[in-house]
Amino acid sequence: MLKHRGFPGRLPGTDFQFTIRRPNPKGATPLRRRERHADRRPADREADAAFLAALWAHFGEAAFERGNLDAGRLSWLLGREVVPATDSFDPESYEAELRIDRAAAMAAFPEVFP
Repeated sequence: MLKHRGFPGRLPGTDFQFTIRRPNPKGATPLRRRERHADRRPADREADAAFLAALWAHFGEAAFERGNLDAGRLSWLLGREVVPATDSFDPESYEAELRIDRAAAMAAFPEVFP
């Protein structure tokens, strides 16, 4: 499992996790698209925006490996702002390649992109 050095571990002042410390011996937690409803808590929306901002600052438009990024946090963005970078995407692999869809990310989180 690739560890993304310099990537924030969590949203400061909260328990919203952005990375994991070690791989799960049973295998990676599968990534799956989670629906974001309009009535989500403001703290959850803030965590999504902060995570996307960290992804953008760390990777930009380049493809990146899932590595130690938290599956739960990625799943809130998967299929919209974060999309598979290859056709052979395996949602249960730490080596899965992802990328940010800038147009979708700008539409959903304009505050992240000045």
